[in-house]
Amino acid sequence: MAAVAPRVFVSHLAGVAVFDPNGDQVGRVRDLVAMLRVGRRPPRLLGLVVELSTRRRIFLPMTRVTGIESGQVITTGVLNVRRFEQRPTERLVIGEMLDRRVRLVDGGEEVTVLDVSVQQLPARRDWEIDRVFVRKGKGGAFRRNKGETLTVDWSAVDGFSLEEHGQGAENLLATFEQLRPADLANVLHHLSAKRRAEVAAALTNERLADVLEELPEDDQIEILGKLQEERAADVLEEMDPDDAADLLSELPEEDKERLLALMQPSDAADVRRLMAYEEKTAGGLMTTEPIVLRPDATVADALARVRNPDLSPALAAQVYVCRPPDETPTGKYLGTIHFQRLLRDPPYTMVSSILDEDLQALAPDAQLPEIAGFFATYDMVAAPVVDESGSLLGAVTVDDVLDHMLPDDWREQEFHLGEAVGRAD
Repeated sequence: MAAVAPRVFVSHLAGVAVFDPNGDQVGRVRDLVAMLRVGRRPPRLLGLVVELSTRRRIFLPMTRVTGIESGQVITTGVLNVRRFEQRPTERLVIGEMLDRRVRLVDGGEEVTVLDVSVQQLPARRDWEIDRVFVRKGKGGAFRRNKGETLTVDWSAVDGFSLEEHGQGAENLLATFEQLRPADLANVLHHLSAKRRAEVAAALTNERLADVLEELPEDDQIEILGKLQEERAADVLEEMDPDDAADLLSELPEEDKERLLALMQPSDAADVRRLMAYEEKTAGGLMTTEPIVLRPDATVADALARVRNPDLSPALAAQVYVCRPPDETPTGKYLGTIHFQRLLRDPPYTMVSSILDEDLQALAPDAQLPEIAGFFATYDMVAAPVVDESGSLLGAVTVDDVLDHMLPDDWREQEFHLGEAVGRAD
């Protein structure tokens, strides 16, 4: 008797590495593509959505998958690098099926889809979705009073082919909870507008702020516009001030002022200050929240501030020593200390004794070419911005410089991977 093919739950496939026959990794699984069929026949699994190292998403037909085992997917090595585009008859398994509310055929009870499993048909390369893991009662994976869970055959549920309003997002988010903000942003960008709004609504303010900073401008505006105004203001407060200023600058004046009025006064003041500068100047690019220390602080104090996990690596690369007040705009800017120097000196050393006083600061009206030249000349990842009175206004980081030097739509572009041919199924 032929051995039964193993069953794989799709939540275990999200983010799994994809390898060619030589053992070289070609990408990671981001979703599965299925086609619903008439009646209660299980959907056919067409293929995988694979994200390459360049963040381009391609379609990998199941006919080119030779194995799914031990947390990895093995392919034949033949890849079509044309960007994946979903067809009207296709369904994204992770993006569109998880968290969906469906009904049990036997009794008509409404349940929430937590996961689905796929299985290869005997003696064939075809795959089907064969089982559905559901929870009875309302709510998703994070309910306190969780209902009974059970696994049923595909034919035992009804409702996947219907358009659903208010679909949850808890299980989709649980599937991608380990992703970096930039990768989760890429997931959101490829979802439908309806699903994107549902996922955004389920994210915490802090997580959504991090993801918004990585999304293309059109997606940012779309998501912000679908939030309640009070929540939109809360999310803007969680964003880096320079990113919040860039986003608000794209909104109509009336909407911008209304959101600023709802923000905390101190956060709104930082954003307004940044919006006063031209976009591609040091003042327009800087963040107003660098690490600022007083002259009597020690190396130990500086390292404690650098350890803050909420700081980006670029901002944590150096600290700025200023006279009080030590919030931007500060008192007189005295100099910079690089992180490497902090590691070389005893913890009790006063920061005022190890300053790099020769590093020229940027003026707030410095233009983008001058800023880029500064980073290239001094091999820096962050640079202080100081006004004519000698006060530190903020710091420009290299990622913000790159954001504005690349084409406006760079987040939606992929590197050229060679000649692409039509998608083969």
